[in-house]
Amino acid sequence: MNKQPVLLEISDRIATVTLNDPERRNPVTGNDMIAALLETFAKVQADPQVSAMILTGADPAFCAGGDIKEMNDPDSVFRKEPLAAAQSYVDGVQRLPLALYNMDIPTIAAVNGPAVGAGCDLTMMCDMRIASEKARFGEVFLNLGIIPGDAGSWFLLRRLGHQKAADLTFSGRMVEAKEALELGMVLELVPHEKLMERARERAAVIAAKPPRAVRVAKRLMRNAERMDLPDFLNSAAAYQALMHQTEDHHEAVAAFVEKRKPNFTGR
Repeated sequence: MNKQPVLLEISDRIATVTLNDPERRNPVTGNDMIAALLETFAKVQADPQVSAMILTGADPAFCAGGDIKEMNDPDSVFRKEPLAAAQSYVDGVQRLPLALYNMDIPTIAAVNGPAVGAGCDLTMMCDMRIASEKARFGEVFLNLGIIPGDAGSWFLLRRLGHQKAADLTFSGRMVEAKEALELGMVLELVPHEKLMERARERAAVIAAKPPRAVRVAKRLMRNAERMDLPDFLNSAAAYQALMHQTEDHHEAVAAFVEKRKPNFTGR
């Protein structure tokens, strides 16, 4: 690829990240997409001026996942000996779920077209999903005699529950946008031309909140997935005590009492 595989735009505390290999339907292999996404996610995570991130693809697709043609390449991960292949996953595509999971800002997938294989999993790694009427989802790994090697199963189970995740995993079928809404894969279905506008509207609601509180709330939700209740309560108490001391908390209370719009500074 001669052009940038990933585009980043930051405005009004919202980062918009766009997979930018549209001619090949934005795959994550056979290009520099994974490295570019990791670099972009790290930049967004480290920017205190960002409170929400939108992840989307350059039309006509969201992400085609792995490039199937690469599977016949003798130099590809699919033709390496097992230990080398496993390490390639650890050093490559498996860094994406870790990067997205560890982000302290809420993430919204704006699914503008087909999201297939690793592309489907990429949407599940985000906190929320909004789909255009052109979106399609496919957990298609079994159709190719492979399994989700990118943590797709971990996220799919948590997003949809065991029964729905099992159906999509074992059937390998494509899910149209309307069914995706019915299954709970997406939060909202909108006309294609309204997708980014709606995603920005949702992101703007988040971006209007106290920036530090947003990030700590995200960490708290992440803790809730892996802690038992007593440990989680201790974590919540510690985070809450920290929030009490922020200037934005004091500003929020003052604005409520004075019946005015708050002015949050991220302090």
